[in-house]
Amino acid sequence: MRLETKQDFRDWMFYVLNPLKPLYSEGGARLHLGDSGVTYPEVSIEMEAFSRPLWALVPFWKGGGVNGAFEEIYQKGLRNGTDPAHPEYWGGFTDYDQRFVEMAAIASGMIFTPDKVWEPLGAKGQKHLADWLYAINEHIIPDCNWQFFMILVNVALKKNGCRYDADNLKSGLDKIESYYLEDGWYRDGASGQKDYYISFAMHYYGLLYSVAMADEDPERCARFRERARIFAGDFICWFDADGAALPYGRSLSYRFGEAAFWAAYVFAGLDDIPVAVVKGILARHLNWWCEQKIFDRDGVLTIGYAYPNLIMAERYNAPGSPYWGMKTLLCLALPDDHPFWSAQAAPLPALPEVKMMLQANMIVHRRGRDVIAYPAGVCEKYGHGHVPEKYSKFAYSTKFGFSVARSQIVLHENAPDSALAFVIDGDDYVFVRKVSESYHIFADRVVSDWQPFPGIRVTSVVVPTEYGHMRIHEVESDYNCMAYDCGFAVEKFTEGYGESAEGKTAAVVWKKQGCTVSGEGPEAVGIVIGADPNTNVLYANASIPAVAYKIRKGEKVRMETRVETFVKEE
Repeated sequence: MRLETKQDFRDWMFYVLNPLKPLYSEGGARLHLGDSGVTYPEVSIEMEAFSRPLWALVPFWKGGGVNGAFEEIYQKGLRNGTDPAHPEYWGGFTDYDQRFVEMAAIASGMIFTPDKVWEPLGAKGQKHLADWLYAINEHIIPDCNWQFFMILVNVALKKNGCRYDADNLKSGLDKIESYYLEDGWYRDGASGQKDYYISFAMHYYGLLYSVAMADEDPERCARFRERARIFAGDFICWFDADGAALPYGRSLSYRFGEAAFWAAYVFAGLDDIPVAVVKGILARHLNWWCEQKIFDRDGVLTIGYAYPNLIMAERYNAPGSPYWGMKTLLCLALPDDHPFWSAQAAPLPALPEVKMMLQANMIVHRRGRDVIAYPAGVCEKYGHGHVPEKYSKFAYSTKFGFSVARSQIVLHENAPDSALAFVIDGDDYVFVRKVSESYHIFADRVVSDWQPFPGIRVTSVVVPTEYGHMRIHEVESDYNCMAYDCGFAVEKFTEGYGESAEGKTAAVVWKKQGCTVSGEGPEAVGIVIGADPNTNVLYANASIPAVAYKIRKGEKVRMETRVETFVKEE
């Protein structure tokens, strides 16, 4: 799809949102998109699906867009959803309520397009909406990016002359300040995570605030902007030349939300990275997603990543959750004469081949059209689902993705790509790195100490190379076991597909890409693991080349595994 003019980007938005029009409830306040389960009740599920398209519609309206159908739906829905006497009322709240998350899109509308989401409601509707939003001040919310939801709600209430909580506004902003680290990076609150929540949450909301409150809070707004400016220099390295972003961390079902930061960057007027480059990132990214299997037969976004996939989903991913990605359409708020619309989308500038990101706890490596991250395995041990798979593998790639386990029993169900997987003799359970006990990040390597299971102690060194990367492991074990050092998962059932395992080497290749692993260590043998379907986030079917090593109780052993990849230039 061509993405050059403002109308092109608007057309992209309608391509995603138009299939929803016949699915809104009679009262406009609910949107039922599916029946899969989640950790919150149906009223929250359907309210979430209603709210998230506003992340695109509000910028569309601010940028001069007109669409009577969506205006009618959302004005009616806001009246009815916040009216306690209406059957579609969104209800009261509990602490940590999901509906607090969804308030942010509505608050954004009140801040930037009150003529669409506030003024048409009339006095009664405005009171209902203001009272409903104010409730976020009366409940406990998590110590993380959620603080920005409370901040945006109170800014919206304040700007529209409503009752707001100045103390909560200040305390929320103080907490955001406490999350800041260095080099443009935040942590996601108490969890300490560094993932896409830093880009599409912490910085995104900070930049919204910097525009909305530029006059009232200029010093803080300047800080938010400066931090985003610095962060951009690291974050641009997460995108490859074809538009794909690193599949890493949680909430990947938000898909094209991976690029939302860049829309906020240009919306806030930041320009250290030229507007043509930012436009290129956004256009390539949105087009890359158009090439993936992300819609159902009715054109509704599915839960998953490059195809529908509940295995990798979060416990908080409801059928409407993927529309969080509409935040990337914030660029639609730019006026018609903004340079973004006349600029020719530019390719990525020259970027470092290897980039050390200390605050993100990783090294990022560019090899041709592939981008690979080598993280240190620093994460919450039990914070969310599939934490080891989403944060603690040795490598994550824009071309090979990563896999999530179907179970912890047997290798093909565990699908331990880019991991050193242990199976203790006499058992079938597979143990991998969950979290590193200590780590060091250098300019050319990542070193970590970890235990997949009590009594198995591992030191791993991962070194980016011109052919891929090298892994060096030292292992001491209180058990006899097998260790499987696994390469990237490679797509099956493709043109030219082939796999081989001979001696100490294993390979899986097809016409466009492949991975070969070879090892030196105790009784090294190359094998190919036929991973269960739907375990890799990019490919529904994949195989994993690996080297198997025999670990004997009480011995200290050293293993060296060479991981070589190729990606054919298009």
